[in-house]
Amino acid sequence: MLNLEYLKNLNEKQKEAVLSLDGPLLIVAGAGSGKTKVLISRIAHIIEKKKAYPNQILAVTFTNKAAKEMQDRITKILKKGAIGLPWLGTFHSVCAKLIRKHARAINLNSNFSIIDQDDQVKLIKNISKAENIDTKKISPKYILSIIDQWKNKGWYPEDVILKKREVLEKSFLSIYKIYQSKLLDLNACDFSDLILHSVKIFEKNPDITEMYSKNFKYILVDEYQDTNLIQSKWLNYLAKYNQNICCVGDDDQSIYSWRGAEIKNFLDFDKIYVNTKIVRLERNYRSTQNILSVASKIISNNEARVGKNLFTKGEDGDLVSLNSFRNGKDEAIGVSDEIEKLKKKYSLNDISILVRAIFQTREFEERFLKIGIPYRIIGGIKFYERAEIKDCIAYLRVVYQNKDDLSFERILNTPKRSIGETTVKLLNEYAKQNGLSLEKSAISLIQKNKIKPKTKLGLSSILNLLEKWRNDLLNKKIGHIKLVQTILDESGYSQMLKDKKDLENENRLENIKELINAMKEYDNLESFLEHVALATSLDQDWEDKKVNLMTMHASKGLEFDVVFLPGWEEGLFPHQKSIEEKGQKGLEEERRLAYVGITRAKKKAIISFAMNRFYQGDWIDSLSSRFIDELPHENIKKNDYFEENGEDDFEFNQDIDFENEIKSPGWIRYQKKLKR
Repeated sequence: MLNLEYLKNLNEKQKEAVLSLDGPLLIVAGAGSGKTKVLISRIAHIIEKKKAYPNQILAVTFTNKAAKEMQDRITKILKKGAIGLPWLGTFHSVCAKLIRKHARAINLNSNFSIIDQDDQVKLIKNISKAENIDTKKISPKYILSIIDQWKNKGWYPEDVILKKREVLEKSFLSIYKIYQSKLLDLNACDFSDLILHSVKIFEKNPDITEMYSKNFKYILVDEYQDTNLIQSKWLNYLAKYNQNICCVGDDDQSIYSWRGAEIKNFLDFDKIYVNTKIVRLERNYRSTQNILSVASKIISNNEARVGKNLFTKGEDGDLVSLNSFRNGKDEAIGVSDEIEKLKKKYSLNDISILVRAIFQTREFEERFLKIGIPYRIIGGIKFYERAEIKDCIAYLRVVYQNKDDLSFERILNTPKRSIGETTVKLLNEYAKQNGLSLEKSAISLIQKNKIKPKTKLGLSSILNLLEKWRNDLLNKKIGHIKLVQTILDESGYSQMLKDKKDLENENRLENIKELINAMKEYDNLESFLEHVALATSLDQDWEDKKVNLMTMHASKGLEFDVVFLPGWEEGLFPHQKSIEEKGQKGLEEERRLAYVGITRAKKKAIISFAMNRFYQGDWIDSLSSRFIDELPHENIKKNDYFEENGEDDFEFNQDIDFENEIKSPGWIRYQKKLKR
């Protein structure tokens, strides 16, 4: 056995992965199994044994951070100062470098520019207007997301084949054609083009393909489960000659299909590359055995997977907690009470709450603000700081108080009412000169005919609506809940979000529904606005130690001593939309998400669900997630609520006719259960 320093701290399977240099290799690396260490050691070994020069090694990652970490650690291992790995980087950075050398092959100059998303959106917006497509109803970001989907599949405009029912996509295709033509005129490309154009160069120029394929004696790919179709195709071209391609990843952590990731790339690796060797890294260095057993049992219910069993040589640790609560509010109280106990032993920085959807953070934020637990939102914004929530609050404040200039200015042109910056400036100047509020200034300027006709129409519209809403509230025709729903409908705000068909706006709608849930806890508009004011003005200049709140998607790659996993209810997790849109594939991805969530925990994992949940404006009886049925009994500990209420209390309320109203997967599953 070789006695090299970087091999000494590797276990047998890790060592096997490092030393197996010839031929295609798939490293199935379970969560916390040291895959980065293996990748780095493998590159170091290739260089140390003189199997290839640094410029003959291609190593691709998904983030610049991962690429830098690899470069730094390889240099440290080899102790040769700043050894250069010119072809180590992200997919996009490597492709950009390649295209600069062969730009002429795709009719670009080598000094082409790479446009960012803001520039992409502007370009799509301009094209849409020219094509008479209403960007108020169809978001340029949504159009761009469809174009990106096509590019991720390797489709130029001429490659796109549409079905008869895809009428909307037909108009997007015409935009796509113009968009690509404009980019060519600008001597530019977007990020998706970098890989698309690289593949085109390889397809049209076999000599270039052969040159790179022969040059790269070794290819290494990190997080292979997250690759899309075009990335896989790109790798196939480069690995064609030497076949020494090593892909590292975990099919059980493939959770990004919504951004184009294809788990099929991972599952079919041994079909693409004959004589593939598969090495499983199953020893976990992060979590206790009880946590690993729970994660392994849940994920074993998936059919589309390579398969592995995680284990640790460490301690069994605490049993995974399974807690039931009467409702969502009690769940937030229960979690916060547990954190109060745990903070004596663990730093708040090492405690995390992982939710399926970002709107779920609201109840926890409310509770933490109330009792003074410091927190941060990872990969997102605090609930009352989200743009759509601030918009709704601004509308309510203006209705309640007509001198609130800041709120008036915020809602004035949201949604668009042809009220531009020039008009806003005019209103502010007039208000200052005459000692008036902005709203009174607007009324006065309209009366004096100082506003342009088109702008006057929009300004009059919002002023009339404000007067109507105030009268409705004053005369007690509507309460504060009905008020916000009326505002959202009559202002056009809800329709604005519904028209812009993208994931971002779907999340915004969910957040607004959660805001309405919050409002139902208060008797009137005044008390709710007071609550919001206090919640947002509390001194939150806390010490650095804070509880982490994030989605399960945002948690990938992170680890914490203690992980809370709330909201494990059918329809919420697994998410109803995911199953409705993708069927079995959607369910299996949701289960992989559960696996990712659980394996973030090092010492303690606490799963919970509520028997009742205020969701989308109504109280519903919840059915616990099917994933809870899959938990191994020997590795979990239930809270007292199970003992006090018995199993029957976890069924739907039989006195309510849900059947005609709820067709969720949970409800369907429950009906099948009754018929057994």
